[in-house]
Amino acid sequence: MSDTTSGDGFVVFDRVQKSYDGETLVVKDLNLSIGKGEFLTMLGPSGSGKTTCLMMLAGFETATHGDILLDGREINNIPPHKRGIGMVFQNYALFPHMTVAENLSFPLEVRKIGKSDREAKVKRALDMVQMGSFAGRRPAQLSGGQQQRIALARALVFEPELVLMDEPLGALDKQLRETLQFEITNLAHELGITTVYVTHDQTEALTMSDRVAVFDDGRIQQLAAPDALYEEPQNSFVAQFIGENNTLNGTVKKLEGSTCVVELASGEQIDALPVNVSAVGDKTLVSIRPERVEIDPDLGPDAHTLDAEVVEFIYMGDVFRTRLKVAGRDDFIVKTRNRAGQARLSPGQKVKIGWLPQDCRALDP
Repeated sequence: MSDTTSGDGFVVFDRVQKSYDGETLVVKDLNLSIGKGEFLTMLGPSGSGKTTCLMMLAGFETATHGDILLDGREINNIPPHKRGIGMVFQNYALFPHMTVAENLSFPLEVRKIGKSDREAKVKRALDMVQMGSFAGRRPAQLSGGQQQRIALARALVFEPELVLMDEPLGALDKQLRETLQFEITNLAHELGITTVYVTHDQTEALTMSDRVAVFDDGRIQQLAAPDALYEEPQNSFVAQFIGENNTLNGTVKKLEGSTCVVELASGEQIDALPVNVSAVGDKTLVSIRPERVEIDPDLGPDAHTLDAEVVEFIYMGDVFRTRLKVAGRDDFIVKTRNRAGQARLSPGQKVKIGWLPQDCRALDP
């Protein structure tokens, strides 16, 4: 799926292609419309085309084919500094010889903004990222998290309508990353800024975005709100890439409206939602999330149950993670909440597992 919403968005990619050598396309026929004030994340593995899209939007790369529009205006031939776009990179890109205030003042000077206006805007931007008392310091005197806050303030200081962020939190530790995720999202929504965010971190994409575009092989594989992406993956790439996922190989035996029967490689038959299969006899990959599976289930008459054998039982604090041998595979994961009286399992133990048919999706093999 590479087509998206209507072409009247604030940012529009219209049949955009990019090739560096004239032969291989790194971005293939991209159609994407981003609404004003939307927080859209481009998510995908390395080499999937997401950063190239961001660089074309910023003006550091040129599209080989197609048009990029900003607020209805075609920007293909407008140089980066005239696009009025704020940018935040992973490596902060602050000027080391300038103070924090001078770093923030620089984009305003370039735009010929008067001194008193500049000072007011710098103060406002620093206050927004809770760095008001750091104006006189140089970047080398700041921690990584502080430098990234300053980089964010510099991107916002000239009040752009669009901010682009390329893996901005990649170099920070987990706790700080989570704090800044929350702050960036809040700030973007508060200021009504359209944000295009690039990451390969799925948790970041799911927690921060209004919509996520999942890239692979130069195309958008699925574009949806975070919950739809996780609960309703449209193909096996998205199912595997977003969150943890169990897959079982099988063949479609019966197809009736909104359900199908799949015969697993091990011979058992299960019901599933047919998402990416079209005919009886199709090979399929059945997808079930680990938290939707129950051990020794009590799910009522509609549930599927399969025999399983415990391979590994891991205590993770809030959850137990059990690896099982199921239908000929030994990498089937079940996550159960750590509740009072929860039984701990031992390797080699035989158990039944079960899930509801609506939690099971038949995807492309």
